[in-house]
Amino acid sequence: MAVYTHVPAEDIDAFLTRYDAGRLVSAKGIAEGVENSNYLLETTGADGNGHRYILTLYEKRVDEADLPFFMDLLDHLGARGMPVPRFIAAKDGTRLQQLSGRPACLIEFLTGISVTEPTVAQSRAAGAALGAMHRAAEGFKGERRNALDLPGWHDLAAKCGEDFDRIAPGLGARVAEELAFLDAHWPASLPRAVIHADLFPDNVLMLGDEVTGLIDFYFSCTDIRAYDLAVTHSAWAFSHDGAIWHGDRAAALGAGYAQTHGLSEAERVAFPVLCRGAALRFLLTRAYDWINTPADALVTRKDPLAFLRRLDFYAKADAGALLGA
Repeated sequence: MAVYTHVPAEDIDAFLTRYDAGRLVSAKGIAEGVENSNYLLETTGADGNGHRYILTLYEKRVDEADLPFFMDLLDHLGARGMPVPRFIAAKDGTRLQQLSGRPACLIEFLTGISVTEPTVAQSRAAGAALGAMHRAAEGFKGERRNALDLPGWHDLAAKCGEDFDRIAPGLGARVAEELAFLDAHWPASLPRAVIHADLFPDNVLMLGDEVTGLIDFYFSCTDIRAYDLAVTHSAWAFSHDGAIWHGDRAAALGAGYAQTHGLSEAERVAFPVLCRGAALRFLLTRAYDWINTPADALVTRKDPLAFLRRLDFYAKADAGALLGA
């Protein structure tokens, strides 16, 4: 993955004059992520003692009209003690700027690294952090529709159409079968709240077994709260290719979440269906990108079948097996 929008150092230095951030020392493009262009900035700092920031330029997948929701949510969570990267206001009080023809923001830098193969202890910490985030989000008044909900999955499936079978024979029929199942069984009456909706290991910063940051809230929205745990479960409880189930990680994730928030009995009963929905969501977005990304594009396509394997696992599992009790 490469940065979409290249910004010359002198333009970044000029951009920083809008803030009390000091002068630019260095700017390094961050390779992680597929939605935006991100730079790690080293500056002299307003006090001359040096400081780090993240500069984000928003590409076409992020709607500029959604940015106030994300900004207000992170302010809300940060004010309640969550380790989230808040947006920094410029000298004139505004948080959204323009740079190189793109909407741009300066964002707090958080320490820590994302893990590629989480341990059991790290999985427990991630579950606890998600539950704490759900607690901290209580009282937040903003709302944003989840464009990648069940109707959105139908739309994506229709756009992929016959091209599904270019990925794997019979994939289109399997997706249609799963959509029919979810139409009949989706637990739409469960409690709704603001959710992260994309808490993969690369969106959790850690130092050892401690969570130091929850980042990349650009899929956050209002939806079924327990679905957020299902998304996180699908990301943390399997090998990258979906072929290996890590039951110990899954149990630890669930235990961590129970420690700080927990599931109601109704949410627990519905959890396997929510996990099937989470697996289908990522299968569909990956399939759409696989079909529509040119072979010579800078983006590395992610394998949709990794989430088909998860989906097949979830279709045979019960809540006790998934949550370790």
